[in-house]
Amino acid sequence: MDEARRIVKDIKNGALKPLYFLFGEEPYYIDAISSYIEKNVLSEEEKGFNQMVLYGKDVTIDDIVANAKRYPMMAERQVVIVKEAQHLTRTIDQLLDYANRPQPTTVLVICYKYKKLDKRKKLYKAIKENGVLFESEKLYENKVPDWIRKNLQGKGYGISHKAAVLLTEYLGTDLSRINKELEKLQFVLPKNSEITPADIETHIGISKDYNNFELKKAIGERDVLKATRIINYFAQNPKDNPLVLTVSLLNTFFTQLLQYHGLKDHSPKNVASALRINTFFVNEFQTAARNYPMKKVSAIVSHLREIDLKGKGVGANNASQADLLKELLVKII
Repeated sequence: MDEARRIVKDIKNGALKPLYFLFGEEPYYIDAISSYIEKNVLSEEEKGFNQMVLYGKDVTIDDIVANAKRYPMMAERQVVIVKEAQHLTRTIDQLLDYANRPQPTTVLVICYKYKKLDKRKKLYKAIKENGVLFESEKLYENKVPDWIRKNLQGKGYGISHKAAVLLTEYLGTDLSRINKELEKLQFVLPKNSEITPADIETHIGISKDYNNFELKKAIGERDVLKATRIINYFAQNPKDNPLVLTVSLLNTFFTQLLQYHGLKDHSPKNVASALRINTFFVNEFQTAARNYPMKKVSAIVSHLREIDLKGKGVGANNASQADLLKELLVKII
């Protein structure tokens, strides 16, 4: 996030480079940087003749270079943005000659999503010397709540830790999707608000009491009554609470619990690091470990795989989602 902000800040200050190569597993920052360039480098009057958006699946490297070498018309510079450039993986090295001598009056932006550029290659070194290389790395799930907090903080909002975790549990690590939901909240809530689970339930539709986050916690505590209430809610609202998501989350939880049992050092810092979780969740694993010994956890992981197959129609005899959820709960607790 800091690197992306620095690039945007440099562009705002007029420190433009002739070549931006944006790559990596997380598309959010690639889209954010390229979108900023697309909207802000040229004036509206200049864009008509001097801004072009190309798509990797429709062009060749020669096409890109030919457009990049054009001179701007009645403007100081032109902007050429290549989206979906990952379709050019096999020929991307052909960009080397241009990267060695980029056109100074062109801002060429290459959006190379879900791919890496080999640091050992001449192309990487040429872009680093003459332009900007930015790698957008995928965030681990335990880092997402902090990303949400920082994202909102920069826009004048706060968020409770539980609310950030709730969004992460529901939306995963897709930063673009998370950002869209955060924009909804910013639209309806006044600045300087602290976003709560109740706000998320009201404006996004994620129940603050009946969700996978609360189910996982209830199961870890062996709170049968609470877990049963959540399971019943899921059964009544299957579209909003798909079985595959519940099984996947519980499988991750109990797999991590197996790892927890195998650790020699159960200090919060070591547990958080080894399991790649936020320290906020360490006490959940401490509680669950007391309730579920290693042998029991191994059996539960096996049960989860069995339920997952049944949910996909393998040996389920047309069992409903409600029946499978109840069976799962019985086998776990």
